[in-house]
Amino acid sequence: MRNYDIKDPALAPEGKLRIGWAGKEMPVVTLIKERFGKEKPLKGVRVSACLHITTETANLALALREGGAELVLCASNPLSTQDDVTAALVEYGIAVNAIRGEDNETYYRHIVTALEHEPHITMDDGADLVSTLHKDYPALAANVIGGTEETTTGVIRLRNMARAGKLVYPIVAVNDAQTKHFFDNRYGTGQSTIDGITRATNILWAGRKVVVCGYGWCGKGIARRAQGLGAQIIVTEVNPIAALEAAMDGYQVMPLLKACEMGEVFVTTTGNTSVIDRVHIQEMRDGAIVANSGHFNVEINIPALEDLAGSRRRVRPSVDEYTMGDGRRIYLLGEGRLINLAAAEGHPASVMDMSFANQALCLEYLAGAKTKLEPGVYPVPDEIDREVGRLKLASMNITIDSLTEEQKSYLASWEEGT
Repeated sequence: MRNYDIKDPALAPEGKLRIGWAGKEMPVVTLIKERFGKEKPLKGVRVSACLHITTETANLALALREGGAELVLCASNPLSTQDDVTAALVEYGIAVNAIRGEDNETYYRHIVTALEHEPHITMDDGADLVSTLHKDYPALAANVIGGTEETTTGVIRLRNMARAGKLVYPIVAVNDAQTKHFFDNRYGTGQSTIDGITRATNILWAGRKVVVCGYGWCGKGIARRAQGLGAQIIVTEVNPIAALEAAMDGYQVMPLLKACEMGEVFVTTTGNTSVIDRVHIQEMRDGAIVANSGHFNVEINIPALEDLAGSRRRVRPSVDEYTMGDGRRIYLLGEGRLINLAAAEGHPASVMDMSFANQALCLEYLAGAKTKLEPGVYPVPDEIDREVGRLKLASMNITIDSLTEEQKSYLASWEEGT
């Protein structure tokens, strides 16, 4: 029986080659896959996953299958799916329901298909799967052991659900693991965002005034990578501590409205809505390029942009030109969706190796938990985080020191002083 909905099964050979190429950059996931194949810690566990379906995700899916998981995949963003990867996964025997560019109705139909799998564990990028389950299919929650969430946006949503008393099963916030947000968010998002904007526009970064909206781990990575290419960085923030850090890192810090007078490229990375709003669009210079690196396409007020524009046309793949009533042109990239996946391939596989190692080990942790966790959002267990770091160092042929017994004793004491 057909258990998939993809663009074209004939794309499988290309997808397999690309999955293999990514896999060679993912030694930690490969080690976990080999162990899972022997131990089968997820045998009989039904997993529904709403993720960016990329070559790196495919390697995670194959590792989970080796562990015995019964997996159904759907997309967490309509423009992040790689159609050749979905075709390859179907040939590998994994149920996938995702098509690049799918409309909103299809997107949620695919989520419902994943939920009809009656999962024991959910995996999410952005919490659309979890929120749909809670709102429309609450009876399914009785079977759920727990779930994982890998994005800042999703963790924010889930913590809000927990505070409101609406979250009915435990979620591990993979996003907050040190081996995730220190590396994936900073180095992965930093590089892949610049890559996506470059592929979409072919701009020269040197000398360009780049406005980074939000100075969390993703914003830090984007600012550093753009600066490395010679761009002049302006940071906008609402958090005084983050703004202070940006200033001490050597960047200009100012309100976004003021930055609009001089900015040439704007990148949102906050996890919030209408960061670039109507008032900002009205003040932008002719030729301003606007991109989003947050999970959902709400950070740029696209309805306001469309309302202000007299005309719109697509001038390059992933580039829409909006001409304002006064003749100014604003260029929106990737329809305001996640630019690193809308116009490029997302994070490099070597950094996703750590994030997806956390995912795999957290699924093993949830499936094997002797004590059922209460509903809530939980951190990745420290031993998992450290094990991922240790394995990654080993794969890079890097060794580090260990504490001596004397040092351990000193750190556990309080008596010794000056």
